[in-house]
Amino acid sequence: VKEILPIVYTPTVGEACQKYSDVIFPHHGIFLPATEKGNFQNILRNWPHKDVRVIVVTDGQRILGLGDLGANGMGIPVGKLSLYTACAGVPPQQTLPITLDMGTNTKSILDNPNYIGLKQPRIEGKEFDDIVDEFVTAVKLVFPKALIQWEDFGNANAFRVLETYRDSVCSFNDDIQGTACVVLGGLLSATIMIKRSLAEHTFLFLGAGEAGVGIGDLIAYYLLDSKAFSTVEKARK
Repeated sequence: VKEILPIVYTPTVGEACQKYSDVIFPHHGIFLPATEKGNFQNILRNWPHKDVRVIVVTDGQRILGLGDLGANGMGIPVGKLSLYTACAGVPPQQTLPITLDMGTNTKSILDNPNYIGLKQPRIEGKEFDDIVDEFVTAVKLVFPKALIQWEDFGNANAFRVLETYRDSVCSFNDDIQGTACVVLGGLLSATIMIKRSLAEHTFLFLGAGEAGVGIGDLIAYYLLDSKAFSTVEKARK
């Protein structure tokens, strides 16, 4: 696994996404274009494997550090689910990569005659929310036992989508929550070695991206849970 990890996922997967429309190979997963809104449930029912347990879904807006790749971002859910199988033993037939094709604002992609996605500007606002809502509803009906992992949504939507569905569907965002768990675990291990509590430290973050904000939030909630502070607002300070 250690040897193939950089090939299956970062950094190789980034190059694969950039060339996704120009390389001829069998496409895995399901594309749900905005133009098929109202038909998502029927499309999901066409998937040959019925016992799906893990779905990784992206809208392709913030693929790694490469920006808005639109439908080319499908390489990320495919690669991530390969790790679920290789590292966690999830049977591949129980995984499903999905791309919500909302269009793209990247001109070079729209100008590519081979581009496999919708050749239109990216959908935003209420129309975006309605598409995500139909997707979640369809998953709950067709694959009721599935976990949804939100993957590489843009910052403006990632936190909001996660919060919107936190009480209605089993889902998480690994950039916001998964990275935060790993970092908090590392910090707690370090406190044992230096014999100083987490509350005795001040943490500096460069930028306010999904990972940074997620890490900061989890540290704050840990400090609240450990009774170091009386409110999460005080912990954040």
